[in-house]
Amino acid sequence: MPLQKLRDQLLSNVLGSDQAVELLMTALLARGHALVTGPPGIGKTTLAQTLATSLGGVFRRVQFTPDLLPSDILGYNLYRQQSGEFDFIAGPVFANLLLADEINRASPRTQSSLLEAMNERQVTIDGTTRGLPDPFLVVATQNDTSSTGTFPLPEPQLDRFLLSIPMSLPDDRTQLEILRYHSSEETRTRIAPEVISLDDLRALQTQSSRIPVSDTLQRYLLALCQAVRTILGQDHAVSTRATLALQSASQASALLDGQSAVHPDHVQKVFPHVLRHRILSEATPDADHLLTSALEQTPVP
Repeated sequence: MPLQKLRDQLLSNVLGSDQAVELLMTALLARGHALVTGPPGIGKTTLAQTLATSLGGVFRRVQFTPDLLPSDILGYNLYRQQSGEFDFIAGPVFANLLLADEINRASPRTQSSLLEAMNERQVTIDGTTRGLPDPFLVVATQNDTSSTGTFPLPEPQLDRFLLSIPMSLPDDRTQLEILRYHSSEETRTRIAPEVISLDDLRALQTQSSRIPVSDTLQRYLLALCQAVRTILGQDHAVSTRATLALQSASQASALLDGQSAVHPDHVQKVFPHVLRHRILSEATPDADHLLTSALEQTPVP
């Protein structure tokens, strides 16, 4: 099965990343973008690169820096003096998978240049709108906001990420396995082979979107989001986009679980990761505790 092959390949290349792999595959199936967070040097970029090489299609990587410009991502029109016409030079966003590495090291202006691309799968440059490839997925890595030289992501951009995927330092046993795995030159230079074509991926994404969600489950999903709003005391704390993201992520989780319908445990599994980055701020530093409270307070159907 293609999904199992993809799962095995990601797990074998980034040891100790079981939860991150499951969530990244969830975002992929749900046609959503993923924000991978954690300190430097724990495998965030390696995980995204392994996913890219495991899929057919075009992969591009952008290293975000403070001097990065929107045109460095989207592209620009170049004037040809010989012909007197403008040629469009496509930026790296025109890919099936875009790795936005250390996205919070760029200025908010540059970060925001991805808003239209992430939400509508298109970009508008000098008044001309251009469609992006299908599928189109942004995997962004983000160093901890306490790191030197980082900028907080604007709320509108955070809301466009389907999931936030936390990664942390693995335990001592896993670190020893990592040392052994990377002790040979062959392992260090190995490139993961393609295991899923774009046609197969599109078929799986369609299958995920068609997994039924009962009326009872949709009411439960809405109740969870409302519980977060009530605890925070802010009606706008969880957007409609977040509610839709929770539903599509639950469908993808059900597909990965081999189920033909969404169950409450699928909603509960993805709920913290769909909501955490949307409510995390100075006003709510302990987002995980808040989301746990919302799960505990909401009756399960």
